[in-house]
Amino acid sequence: MGTAADGVEQLRTGLVEPAIAVGWQVAVTLTPNAGRWLRANGELERLEALTGLPVRDMPRLPTEPRPHPVVDCYVVAPASANYVAKLATGIADTQALTQVNEALGVLDVPVVIFPGINAAHARHPAWNRHIEVLQTAGVELVYGPVSRPLNEPREESKSRQIP
Repeated sequence: MGTAADGVEQLRTGLVEPAIAVGWQVAVTLTPNAGRWLRANGELERLEALTGLPVRDMPRLPTEPRPHPVVDCYVVAPASANYVAKLATGIADTQALTQVNEALGVLDVPVVIFPGINAAHARHPAWNRHIEVLQTAGVELVYGPVSRPLNEPREESKSRQIP
């Protein structure tokens, strides 16, 4: 899974190619915006050629066959703040959210999430609650300054005095 967050352009080289190199079969599902981004730069086609499967960014019609095999593990990288918030609150308004929301209710299907957020998102009052909900659901979060540096807001926007 990939979302429209900084780093999604490296999904193929940073995650898919290494997973295939160790023998995993990989199927890619993207949020609609991530699909648009990767389609625009040719990455979507490279991912399809590499995996041998279509990249999904929209739900299939009920009459269409399932394009991906049964999933043994979900990895969401990068996961935008929007994706994490929606997942933690049970919102499933995209194919990428629907699949992972359902996986949270399936026993023995690991879910690993790499949030790709900035410091402002991490300081939002709801962020820690979202993380706690996902951890309670058994989600493995790879999160923090070691895994992804948190970008600080520009200096002039840190604090403004209102007269």
